[in-house]
Amino acid sequence: MNDLPEELRELGRWMKVPEVSGESMAERVLAQILADALPVPVPVAEPPGRWERLRRWARRRWRALTVTVSGALVVLVLTPPVRATVADWFGFGGVEVRYAPSAPPVPGAAVPGCENRVPLREAAALAGFEPRIPAVLGEPGAVSVDRSAPGRSVVGLCWTEGGRTIRLDQFPAELDPGFVKTVRVQPQWVRLSDGGTGYWFAEPHRLVIPMTDARGEVWTRTERPAGPTLLWTGPGGVAGPTLRLEGEQSLERARRIAESVR
Repeated sequence: MNDLPEELRELGRWMKVPEVSGESMAERVLAQILADALPVPVPVAEPPGRWERLRRWARRRWRALTVTVSGALVVLVLTPPVRATVADWFGFGGVEVRYAPSAPPVPGAAVPGCENRVPLREAAALAGFEPRIPAVLGEPGAVSVDRSAPGRSVVGLCWTEGGRTIRLDQFPAELDPGFVKTVRVQPQWVRLSDGGTGYWFAEPHRLVIPMTDARGEVWTRTERPAGPTLLWTGPGGVAGPTLRLEGEQSLERARRIAESVR
């Protein structure tokens, strides 16, 4: 198995990946995996010896090849920006994203305000980290700290604009997935001016919040509809906080809010 890395690189040089098209990423990946499982035709233009060696190699290492090619296809079929952050796709900061195209539509709902309010100056001491304030929105009208379990504190900042609530939740990225979203449409990848990256969920989606007891064990869940949301991390990647902005309908303004966070 010592020569496996070099053999995989040789295989990669001869693999052909189709253009990104189709109805969904999952369908494209599945189709490609099935296609690669079929016997490989010998192209006329290629030297027959090389393809014969490749087929013999594939037969010897079929099990390892299947796992490796499947993983490679997941990366290669993605568009460039998503490919760059593919490691974060299904575990973005403290948020887990589940792509469910067959999920029933979720009606929009009002953004909940910040309950169990605390003074802003006390939020850092209670949460264990300093909450970040977006300059575009200014001082929040209300602040809440959810300390369901040690190490899983979530700070909520709320503003009221034109009778609607804008809410910014933030929490340490190293925590286990705390929010689980079920989305019918894949989110849009967003690059921020400070080098941070994020995802824009344009359509309403379900938000699942695990509730925990004093020992940090999940004991129940609360679900509510959530409207358009921008989810992002700062330039520090997983070392920094994860932020979730809800209540702003425009991606451009949501981006400006995110870029003004200090």
